[in-house]
Amino acid sequence: MIYEVFTWTLKPDSVAHIEARFEEFLPHRLRYSELAAFWHTEIGPLNQVIHIWSYENFRHRSEVYARMAKDANLPPKASEFIISMESEIYNPAPFSPKLGGGKRLGNIYEMRIYQHKPRSIPTVINRWAEAMPERLELSPVAACMWSEIGGLNRWMHIWPYADMEERAHIRKQASKLKTWPPKAIEFMISMQNKILSPASFSPMA
Repeated sequence: MIYEVFTWTLKPDSVAHIEARFEEFLPHRLRYSELAAFWHTEIGPLNQVIHIWSYENFRHRSEVYARMAKDANLPPKASEFIISMESEIYNPAPFSPKLGGGKRLGNIYEMRIYQHKPRSIPTVINRWAEAMPERLELSPVAACMWSEIGGLNRWMHIWPYADMEERAHIRKQASKLKTWPPKAIEFMISMQNKILSPASFSPMA
């Protein structure tokens, strides 16, 4: 399984327009592969939408793109709202649940992206695997994955919450755990986070 993570930065006040256009085109797009999630930013870089598509492997992705190129209904007519577009390929960690699938996990999602030193990701994955069981007793995780194409040496983890109050409470409880955060700070270069809301049509709405 691989995930293609698209980040579109939009003109101000155009998120609703993009989501409406995307919802119209979605039935055509879903004939080819599965949408794992669709969010827009609430806190962090504003006027962004993030949509994630899952593929069995790179070969499957190539086959899907070749078939979509022949479909007159694709891509969505949204270029007038887009300032920039970014695509990255991520691999799920062995302990990560499948992203998407129609299961509602929360009303908001926190996406955290950590930039690590080169060649450190295998060790980071192992140390996270050791720490996750105790952390998951507090709340579920939507995904943990590492980048393969795009910005390299990136570790992304996505957490669902009912609201910002629940997020604050759970993070306070997590800070009391001996195993949390995972012992990977020595490899970290930078951190960023985004608070996301799912679109009404998102599989993780």
